Amino acid sequence: MTNQFDILIKNCQLRAQSEKRYDLGVSGGKIAALGESLTGEAQTVIDAQGNLVTEAFVNTHLHLCKVYTLPMMDELAMQDYHGADMGKAMTAIELAARIKEQYDESWIIKNVRKAVALSAIYGGTHIRAFADVDSKAKLIGAKALIQAREEFKGIVDIQVVAFAQDGIVREPGAADLMRQAMELGADVVGGIPWIEFTDADIAEHVKVSFDIAEEFDKPVSMLVDDAGDPGLRSLELMALETIKRGWHGRSLAHHARAMALYPKPYLQKVAALLKQAQMGVVSDPHTGPLHARVGELLEEGVLVCLGMDDISDAYYPYGRNNMLEVAFLVSHLLWMTTRGEMETLYDMVTTKPAQCIGLQDFKIKVGAPANIVVLGEPNVLEALRNHEAPAYVISHGKLVDQEKMKEIAKSQEWSA
Repeated sequence: MTNQFDILIKNCQLRAQSEKRYDLGVSGGKIAALGESLTGEAQTVIDAQGNLVTEAFVNTHLHLCKVYTLPMMDELAMQDYHGADMGKAMTAIELAARIKEQYDESWIIKNVRKAVALSAIYGGTHIRAFADVDSKAKLIGAKALIQAREEFKGIVDIQVVAFAQDGIVREPGAADLMRQAMELGADVVGGIPWIEFTDADIAEHVKVSFDIAEEFDKPVSMLVDDAGDPGLRSLELMALETIKRGWHGRSLAHHARAMALYPKPYLQKVAALLKQAQMGVVSDPHTGPLHARVGELLEEGVLVCLGMDDISDAYYPYGRNNMLEVAFLVSHLLWMTTRGEMETLYDMVTTKPAQCIGLQDFKIKVGAPANIVVLGEPNVLEALRNHEAPAYVISHGKLVDQEKMKEIAKSQEWSA
């Protein structure tokens, strides 16, 4: 019987197998066959030319409702957030909140489309995207992201996070707005407990967020301890609440920048809790002067991945939604420059973030969903060095129309 494929990729190199070449067949949205020499017919045949074929890229952290808003802001928030000790991070968030007074779906969706199209161009097929939900933003950003999720379905999957950026206790009505966002169709409950003023309020923020998650049976993502204060402990609280609620594997911590200042014994205690909670940590070292202690977390066996975080907004002026570029930057910032460390970085923008946000079988194997990139380079070193768009991107078993994505990216406005 002759094999029938939707897509047949010939002459692939797989990671850590430089001495061999493989063929990979895609059918029905999945990897249907993988071998050194496949026979069969296909609607589309791609010659990988001996270059690397891997899982597509996954971005676990992007403030998508804010992309390209930097021209609408002064630089005061960025100056405070990027201060050497991050002691004014809360002030930065309060300054950045001014942009939400101008929120309107009509310009947000244009910026969102551009950012998501860029993700597709650079091989990113999944994004966990944050939408601020508070008295200023209301549900405007969440609605825009839900609209984009439907528009890009099957090309870039968007998990919409209803995010209480300005707090829950200190922001009256935020919890109700969060529930409304979940009723609208948001996929994840998002919190930022350290933004509250007292330890009791931080604990209440965590509790309310998990209450909402239980009510809607959804995962939780929280920005924890995102400031230069070694006394911040919301990461520990989040891990303990995850264990208490039985939310193992459905809880994800972001930033944890205060960890850079933790004493070693406390860091090891937190690492143990994270493993018990089956809870990952997303680090974004390129967007702030402090960051989670990635190397030590990896040594302790904690699940760690990388995120884009921001694209041209009040916190970070750059960004192309290119996760290879993020890994390239992090390689320098964390001095992860050996071949083995480069492979780890590549995992941290592919398989590890997929695990962090609950994607099943996100790997190159028969039967797995076909979310694949065909790179223009033969190995991870060259891929990181160049951090260019892949030659081909396959999302959910279908070849992404890169020309269409480029048209979308070029046609959208950058700000209001």
